[in-house]
Amino acid sequence: MKHRSQWITPALVLGLAALCFAAPKKHAASADASAKNVFYVYSDKGAKGNHYIPSGWMGDYGDIKIDDGNTTDPADGKTCIKITYTGKATQGANWAGIFWQHPANNWGEKPGGFDLSTYKRLTFWARGEDGGEKVAEFKVGGITGEHGDSDSAAVAPVTLTKDWKKYTIDLADKNMSHIIGGYGLSASRDDNPNGFVIYLDEIRFE
Repeated sequence: MKHRSQWITPALVLGLAALCFAAPKKHAASADASAKNVFYVYSDKGAKGNHYIPSGWMGDYGDIKIDDGNTTDPADGKTCIKITYTGKATQGANWAGIFWQHPANNWGEKPGGFDLSTYKRLTFWARGEDGGEKVAEFKVGGITGEHGDSDSAAVAPVTLTKDWKKYTIDLADKNMSHIIGGYGLSASRDDNPNGFVIYLDEIRFE
C-alpha cells in the first residue's frame, strides 16, 4: 500500500497609492492558510483546510486502525484522530507507522507536496488512552525518491500521558520547499507489546 515604498504625503494621493501598491495574492497553498498563519494537516474530520492524506501505511500495517472522526474528548473542535495499534506483528515487521502524504500513496515517485518554507514549526496535540504509550517518533518529511521531500525533522521518542499535551517539531533550519510527507508516526511492538490506543488533534504548520 502507498502512499510549499515610500508613501506620498498628500492625503488625496494616499488612497491611490494603497491601491497601486497592494500586495499581490499568494499561491493557493499559502493563501489558503494566510488568515491564521497556519497550514493544517488535520483540524477536524472533513475540514476544508486539511492537507495530506493518511495513506502511507508502513511495517505491520495490518496492526493499525485509524479513525479520523473520533468524538472522544477532542483537544479542539468536534473530532480528533484515534489510532489503534495491536502490536501483533501481522506482517512480521515488529513495528508499524503511518505517513500523511500528498497526493495519497505518494512515496516520492510522483509530483505533489507543498512549499512550506514560510512555516517554522509543526505543532500537534496528543494523548494516550491509558498513559505510558510509547511512540518511536513523530516526524515531518523524510520520504525519498525522485519527487521526495526536501528535508525531514522529528521529535523522538515520545511517551504519552492520559492528558492532552502539545508537541512541537522545530523546522526553523529545515528546507521545507517541497514536502510530500506532511506528518508521520511510528511505534514498535517491543515498546508496546500489548499495543496501544492514542489520540491526535490540531496537527498544523505554524
